[in-house]
Amino acid sequence: MRHRLIVPGAMVAASLLLAVPASAAEPSPGAPGVGDPYYPDYGNGGYDVSHYDLRLRYQPKTDELNGTATLLATAEQDLSRFNLDFALDVSEVRVNGEKARFAATGAHELRITPAEPLAKGEKATVVVRYSGTPSKVEVSGFTSWLRTEDGGVAANEPEAAWWWFPSNDHPSDKASYDVSIAVPDGTQALSNGTLQSKRSEAGWTRWNWRSRAPQATYLATLAVGRFDITTAKTDSGLPVINAYSKDLGEHAGAARASVERTAEITEWLQGYFGTYPFDAMGGYVPNTDTTYALETQTRPFYSPDDFADGSNTSVVVHEMAHQWYGDSVSLKGWKDIWINEGFAAYAQWLWSEDQGEGTARELADYAYASRPADDDFWKVKPGDPGPDNQFHSAVYDRGAMALQALREKIGDKDFFALLKGWPQQHEGGNADVGDFVAYAEKVSGEPLAELFDTWLFQPAKPPASAAGLKAKAAPEQPESWKKIHTADHPHH
Repeated sequence: MRHRLIVPGAMVAASLLLAVPASAAEPSPGAPGVGDPYYPDYGNGGYDVSHYDLRLRYQPKTDELNGTATLLATAEQDLSRFNLDFALDVSEVRVNGEKARFAATGAHELRITPAEPLAKGEKATVVVRYSGTPSKVEVSGFTSWLRTEDGGVAANEPEAAWWWFPSNDHPSDKASYDVSIAVPDGTQALSNGTLQSKRSEAGWTRWNWRSRAPQATYLATLAVGRFDITTAKTDSGLPVINAYSKDLGEHAGAARASVERTAEITEWLQGYFGTYPFDAMGGYVPNTDTTYALETQTRPFYSPDDFADGSNTSVVVHEMAHQWYGDSVSLKGWKDIWINEGFAAYAQWLWSEDQGEGTARELADYAYASRPADDDFWKVKPGDPGPDNQFHSAVYDRGAMALQALREKIGDKDFFALLKGWPQQHEGGNADVGDFVAYAEKVSGEPLAELFDTWLFQPAKPPASAAGLKAKAAPEQPESWKKIHTADHPHH
């Protein structure tokens, strides 16, 4: 016969505690940063966002922004609380319909404690209601909100989201977006992706934009002002939307002559990088006093200064090349910036070659010869430049030289197969420099660690013979050089 074991109460309780599975451990807070060594407090731990729905209202005269952001997220641990990156004033937060406690902490953190902890794997809906005057908000002494005479623009790298929507602000967490923005009639509102609808009521016009493909937070953009908007379709039927501030003055003609060639340039780039990865394209030029362009997804931002010396298709090539290298395939961490900028810079070299204004080899030789060995330029390591040098010219020019060295080493057939295969291999995802090196070795069948170490990781000028580069002592400056270097590289 079976005997029933009688256990004292305390022993029963202890037995039950021992029986609790590890997954039911006490919920804990998500980390206030993803641990990026360049920007430790950027992004957050404990969850992943799959979609942002932003419903906004903006008054250009006063720069007042009101918004409701709805984030669809999945808990990656048993989560007692979590952070969002945000800098405006918050009035209410709800998690799964219930009010949550919240507090502003650190330089740009919104700490949220839901009424009930989230279990690992649980899908959550987070609603944040907020308001503020973005141009009056500074974080660590700077702002990424660009105030204009007729509105405002959010476009900067590595951060811009904090001034207009709460987010998990790191490229490793990509999501789709719906952006709906109401502005006074007669004012235009631009964002990424496709324009779903536009409707006017009671003196306000609401613009509804949708980005279906995964998109990093810094690649989300918002621009409000008085724009001339042009629309067209590519031969394959994709919508092309370009916009120009009405007060660009003497820059207007050159800006239009450049940005209106976006579809043509993108078609040309497809020959090198494969099928364009998104469902819309274009560009916009607001009247800002900035000196950089930025690859905001599907609709790059350009400064008027980019066209100060006349038309500049080279900068359009650079930003549209980023749609593959940087946008569709995003970096895993900010130290991997070379797989964005080195390739976009090299695309400009290929365009120069196509236009008969200097071959990629000639540009590489000139870039190499124009800087002596003791120039600080060579101390910057493109493969890990450090946060202070993330957008240093070496990341662009030495980064492009590295690709020319690779081309010389493995030959055109494998090199161009590599350029086209890489975006397909990681489409919609993230990758790092090591991933690219491994892929290059796989495609070429050659050991390449020494080549990449020489060009990307050594703080010294590589020998001229490295990987076949044989620069003359003083090669002639290629015709395209000044065009390529007209605008400063993106920086914050």
